[in-house]
Amino acid sequence: MRRIAIAAILVVSMSQSASAWGFMGHYLISEAAAQSLPDTLPSFVRSPEAIREIAALGPELDISKNSGTSHDRDLDTGHYVDITDDGLVEGAVDLNALPASRQDYDTALRAKGSNEYKAGYLPYALIDGWQQIVKDFAIWRIDRVGETKATSPSDKAWFASDRALRETLTLRDIGVWSHYVGDGSQPLHATVHFNGWGNYPNPKGYSTKSDVHSKFESAFVTGHANLSDVLAHMRPYKACACTIQQAVVTYLRATESHVVPLYEIDLRGGFANSTPEAVDFMRARLGDGATMLRDLIVDAWGASSSMKIGYPKGMTPADAEAGTAIPTRGLNGD
Repeated sequence: MRRIAIAAILVVSMSQSASAWGFMGHYLISEAAAQSLPDTLPSFVRSPEAIREIAALGPELDISKNSGTSHDRDLDTGHYVDITDDGLVEGAVDLNALPASRQDYDTALRAKGSNEYKAGYLPYALIDGWQQIVKDFAIWRIDRVGETKATSPSDKAWFASDRALRETLTLRDIGVWSHYVGDGSQPLHATVHFNGWGNYPNPKGYSTKSDVHSKFESAFVTGHANLSDVLAHMRPYKACACTIQQAVVTYLRATESHVVPLYEIDLRGGFANSTPEAVDFMRARLGDGATMLRDLIVDAWGASSSMKIGYPKGMTPADAEAGTAIPTRGLNGD
């Protein structure tokens, strides 16, 4: 029944405009990452049911396209970032000096005649989603302590109820956000050469046809990749020991470095003829997406320990778990 459901959604999603990895690519990235989460994370994000939910939500941001003008124009440009051959976004913003917020990013782009909706704001889609998941985990951890240490039955019940709600929200947030992380591993979502080389210097004669994007995803992925392929191309977890901004920049820089190799493979007919080189290239990029997604989820769990919850002073999960602070129902505004 699960495969039938996937096939049904695939038919719907394939009828929409091509985007990033297509349905199956996003599904595989999200599923592989969820399956690879270590047992240091709570069981509610590692259970078979959680893995299925995260995987099913991986393609959601493509499925939800064409919902309306305001919806689409705000969300669709979060799927990519247009990096030019000089390594800048639209020739204006240096990713290595990424502004602190989307507002600052948009301001910098507008000063150069562009804006975040033309250039894409994928870096911030990754950062904002990660920060939300840190907060989700932090609230869940404090709820768990409150449920255990509350003295009244009504308080215990409240914390238990809120913890269950947080589990639902956390899985939803991880699953939907996983789409953006998957987009970040698709080289054509990190370049101005997103669908044909375009009107740029092209001494090697790379394709200028608007079919390069579609040849590299959707049917190609569905025909030549499965879960075991993606898992085989994942790397072991490695702590970044850096800020989320730095992690995102490193990830997108690495992805952008595969743009020219992708066009070289296309020039040799690799994607049209499904050569081993082309297939392995695609699987490796899916593996990179799954690796990054798993690593960011693990890092979000670690960061949640020091995230303050509540007002005015708040408390951290570390304090609550150590018993130096006692959660109350008023912490979240009850």
